[in-house]
Amino acid sequence: MTIGFSPRIAMSTCALCLTAVLAFTPVTATASTGSDPSTQVHPHPGAPQLPDISALSWLVADARTGEVLAAHDAHRRLPPASTLKTLFALTVLPALPGGTRHRVSEQDLAGIGEGSSLVGVEAGHTYRVADLWRGVFLNSGNDAVHVLAALNGGWDATAARMQAKARSLGALDTHVISPDGYDTDGQVSSAFDLAVFGRAGLRNADFARYCSTAEAEFPGDGSSYAIQNTNRLLTGNDGVEPYPGLIGVKNGYTTHAGNTLVAAARRGGRSLVVTVMNPQAGGGFTVYEEARELLDWGFAAAGRVDPVGSLDALRTSPRPGPA
Repeated sequence: MTIGFSPRIAMSTCALCLTAVLAFTPVTATASTGSDPSTQVHPHPGAPQLPDISALSWLVADARTGEVLAAHDAHRRLPPASTLKTLFALTVLPALPGGTRHRVSEQDLAGIGEGSSLVGVEAGHTYRVADLWRGVFLNSGNDAVHVLAALNGGWDATAARMQAKARSLGALDTHVISPDGYDTDGQVSSAFDLAVFGRAGLRNADFARYCSTAEAEFPGDGSSYAIQNTNRLLTGNDGVEPYPGLIGVKNGYTTHAGNTLVAAARRGGRSLVVTVMNPQAGGGFTVYEEARELLDWGFAAAGRVDPVGSLDALRTSPRPGPA
């Protein structure tokens, strides 16, 4: 029986009557590294060895089935930075038609955190909702998030709806305070939960389209200007080699979160989703290289490892992932 992860305990069971109790508990894992009990993987003989990953928490899962192929401290609660925008999009996208036009007010933009990433939304200008979503996914614009949250009933109401959405998906490590992912005391998520959000997002055609867009035009004063996705595995910017078959999803950075990334890729009819939270080695682009290594490992390990958990384990009504 495949079950979810616990941040503290490792055990296994095959007793069906204990499912409810053990929904939070991982099966015992034999790490191919042989050293860290927080690393969980069940390799077959001859399976590729896990790469050496410095991130505080990470996870590799099959995006279609939800089977977790390997993970490290997957329920560790950490600041998510802008990867929390995946949950924001899951919650708000269905409520706001992309063609809706909105004239932005000063009040819509009130309360944006100091040092926030911005796409350039200006009060007094009229934007389509689709433009604002491109600002969220490509530029990680907290100004665009604030406007969309205002259209969704307000900042606090949106945070509450995001929290409810997380619980409905079985993402129990996430505590939402600031819908844009801005560093806020008590705001946390986990590699497990972020993988759940990324996988669920790919079921939504609009989400999938926005998160895989490398470049777009954003309305400006009298004319539009180019914006580019900050996910360097998608664009290949700043010397980061683009990943073949990358679908996208979302990257993030804040002072407290460090670099975070949810990435999905497709190869040979198989899709994987990985989460990498706060690498401890290298520079700011290490998060992309560690995600690359985990994706490579996941594709090479297909059929050569047993799952150690499921992204559906903690939700009440499991649904299939994207094709």
